[in-house]
Amino acid sequence: MSFIGTVLGYVLTAFLLLLIARLVLDWTRVRAQGPHWVRRVRALTHTGTEPVIAPVRRVLRPVRVGEISIDLAFTAVFVAVLILRSVAFNL
Repeated sequence: MSFIGTVLGYVLTAFLLLLIARLVLDWTRVRAQGPHWVRRVRALTHTGTEPVIAPVRRVLRPVRVGEISIDLAFTAVFVAVLILRSVAFNL
């Protein structure tokens, strides 16, 4: 296992944890309400993940199913990070 692969794997793991935190905060519908630290964590997760998700979202638009909107861009980035992380750790 190479040093670069290991470092890249850990960076992708950190990004994956950031994506999971964003997912949980979005599913619980934490918006402007809630304690100050929750709003800061939500802003941090969006700031850290949106530069990666936004370009994908321009290609993969969210799909409306009734009143629910499924963000395909988030799902695609999540799966891509899982695959890239696996590849990086196996370098």
